Amino acid sequence: MDQIVSIVILAMVAAFLGMRLYSVLGRRAEHEEESIPTRFDPTAQPKPQAEDDQPSQPANQGQFRAQPMSDVIPAVEQGVRAIASADRRFDITAFLEGAKGAYAVVLEAFWQGDRETLRELCDDDVYASFDAAIAMREESGEQVDNRLVRIEDAVIDRAELDGRTARVAVRFLSDIAMITRDKDGTMIAGSLDDAIESRDIWTFSRDVKADDPNWLLDETDQG
Repeated sequence: MDQIVSIVILAMVAAFLGMRLYSVLGRRAEHEEESIPTRFDPTAQPKPQAEDDQPSQPANQGQFRAQPMSDVIPAVEQGVRAIASADRRFDITAFLEGAKGAYAVVLEAFWQGDRETLRELCDDDVYASFDAAIAMREESGEQVDNRLVRIEDAVIDRAELDGRTARVAVRFLSDIAMITRDKDGTMIAGSLDDAIESRDIWTFSRDVKADDPNWLLDETDQG
């Protein structure tokens, strides 16, 4: 199980229409559940003001004043601004909400062995890592019955624009309940009552000049 979990963390989004979510977020104190956003849609942003109401300022700057980035280092803010300048549809708040949804979808797809969903959301290298881990699990006859209990935090760790490719790394802090069962369905490891803290950094990329607004998961790492 440790080996599989390690691969999940080290292995590493796109927002596809019709993408469904299986997991829910829980509240630590109240143990209430809330739905995770159902689409990774960084194009959604507040309706712009009428032209006469717009203050005089460079394009894309208003959304950052409305969403202060005082908690991030200057290099991150610079990268986010560069991406927003190249892609006027980019909105940091919508991106982070979508990234949290994508995190849940990818984990759930891996746990369920849903290669089709992983193929749509990941680039070739990340998909190959997930596929290898699923194949190893299938060969052993083991099953995982994991659950994403909650995402405690999701913040931008890095952001850069490399030519026409935008890359944004998101640092996730989450709690995951893990169960491993043998081929007969008997629990052999883990507990659904004791969630394990997981720290991951997932990097999403997108061609800012492409018509397709979707992001792909192209790298994962431990946080």
